[in-house]
Amino acid sequence: MSGHSIRKANEEPRWLRLLLTGVGLAFLFVFLMVPLVAVFIEALRSGWVTYLEALRDHEALYAIVLTLFLAVVVLPFNIAFGVAAAWAIARFQFRGKSLLITLIDLPFAVSPVVVGIVFLLIFGAQGIFGPWLAAHDVKIVFALPGMILVTLFITFPFVARELIPLMQAQGRDEEEAAISLGASGWQMFLRVTLPNIKWGLLYGVILANARAMGEFGAVSVVSGHIRGETTTLPLHVEILYNEYNAVGAFASASVLALLALVTLAAKTFVEWRMRRETAMLEAVLPPEKTE
Repeated sequence: MSGHSIRKANEEPRWLRLLLTGVGLAFLFVFLMVPLVAVFIEALRSGWVTYLEALRDHEALYAIVLTLFLAVVVLPFNIAFGVAAAWAIARFQFRGKSLLITLIDLPFAVSPVVVGIVFLLIFGAQGIFGPWLAAHDVKIVFALPGMILVTLFITFPFVARELIPLMQAQGRDEEEAAISLGASGWQMFLRVTLPNIKWGLLYGVILANARAMGEFGAVSVVSGHIRGETTTLPLHVEILYNEYNAVGAFASASVLALLALVTLAAKTFVEWRMRRETAMLEAVLPPEKTE
């Protein structure tokens, strides 16, 4: 059978491709575009002046700042843990490697509400360390430290999970060559490893930040919902909606939607750069290197 015949046999009928494409686009329109447009319509229903006044409210501004603050604070820990864990798993064989991989995946398997309850049982007034913390006037839950801890817990897998397959696919040949040429460990990391993983690292950071800014369940449990102190933007939306302040709730929700769109744009750009660099690398390497 000729190559042309094989290619035609493997092609789906045109009507089926159009049907699948239409179903996919309809799904995106109904479950993504319609809710997104509805948020902005409801937020602007009473006009731009009311919309801007809702966002200039002290509690709304504090919620926006706190949401961004949490994402920024956990970022260095996510990067440090993600790179270290990915390097250890991709480059070395050691006892407990499977356990480490399982622990990295744990936040994906556990409900965020359960995570918040666990931290409450550990650091709450009646928790394991609660009496000691109270005796030393240290507040973890219903305060900023607890919110940072749960946000870190639910976001730390993203960088590691993005880098592990990337570093495994790249192998260790370039790093071993750098060491053999006299490079120190830090020189090898900065000049060889980091440039090779930079787009995967950025991709993981974007995903972690998106999860940190949109997290509700775990933060809700440990925050105490103290207005103007421990309310992030998702919590602020819930409070306003429960108070029947629709304009304020949808105005704050529109900020979350805008942050999501910015994150999506950044994610799309990074994916494009990763595909472009992969294609360029495959074009310059000999065939045996790309198989």
